[in-house]
Amino acid sequence: MWPDTRIQELFDIEFPIVQAPMAGANGSAMAIAVAEAGGLGSLPCALLTPDQLRAELGAIRAGTRRPVNVNFFCHRPPQPDVEREAAWRHELSRYYVELGLDPDAPVPASSRAPFDDEFCGLVEELRPEIVSFHFGLPERRLLNRVRATRARIVSSATTVREARWLEDAGCDAIIAQGAEAGGHRGMFLAEAVDRQVGTMALVPQVVDAVKVPVIAAGGIADGRGIAAALALGAAAVQVGTAYLFCPESTVADPHREALRSAHADDTVLTNVFTGRPARSIVNRTVREVGPLSPLAPAFPLAGGALAPLRSAAPSGSADFMSLWSGQGVALRRELTAADLTRVLAQEALARLSSLTSGAAR
Repeated sequence: MWPDTRIQELFDIEFPIVQAPMAGANGSAMAIAVAEAGGLGSLPCALLTPDQLRAELGAIRAGTRRPVNVNFFCHRPPQPDVEREAAWRHELSRYYVELGLDPDAPVPASSRAPFDDEFCGLVEELRPEIVSFHFGLPERRLLNRVRATRARIVSSATTVREARWLEDAGCDAIIAQGAEAGGHRGMFLAEAVDRQVGTMALVPQVVDAVKVPVIAAGGIADGRGIAAALALGAAAVQVGTAYLFCPESTVADPHREALRSAHADDTVLTNVFTGRPARSIVNRTVREVGPLSPLAPAFPLAGGALAPLRSAAPSGSADFMSLWSGQGVALRRELTAADLTRVLAQEALARLSSLTSGAAR
């Protein structure tokens, strides 16, 4: 009943629904629930240490025998830029003074580690069925080691050029990430944020440009969005923001409250939280410092100076925290991750059936 079953066959899943790996917002519990419900559960690893990755994947293996996706960032560590970091600290100093903090005190380093030999060794040992990457792909020697484990390799493209590059590099499937998507843009060949393409325009162009199956992402939060993406040629969808309302989500309470009251036009692409463009709900930091600040240090260094502000802010404040969200946020439903996965599949099938019946008449 699905128009294209290549992703189900490639990943050995029932529904063409991938739960987006959302660093800091989901862990093993959500991945297990989605996998057991028939979708592809995903474990974000960008904020995990190797020991934490081992523990989380161990929990997944204990909770389900179904395939799982582990996701890594593969950015290149930035070169230190003392002047830019000093300018960023100066930009934020007013908030330090307001909260009674020393503007010159040392700040913590970012914990977003790129995929490296240690993580690659864990992939070789633990053998996840699918390994996905954000910001392109790791260097070829690491990618070859991942491929030797027989894992399916996936990455995100925000342009047709990036999609072709990923296919040429040997990806088994490509996520076409439209501008509506929450969290970090997967940009790695593109730099102009104002030229990022929306999902409904990007998906058919990527489908036409590559031979591997395409997974649509960005603004998809219900069966209508899934049916639309499949009608445009996608073989599956990746859903993120809709899962943030599930009890398995690990977002902080202020983030959850912001999501519950947000509308589509409350989100914006901003670099002020990490140094890289990402879609977030607008808060005080975005309004007063961004949304796109030329002073923000390169990814992921911008986040270090914000960490003390988040800790010192009044309880319940979301002023200084990233509030990742896609533009489909207002389509929210508070269901368990398993129920949401099944409901999304049922809605999509009903919509596809209705479209097919209408065409037949």
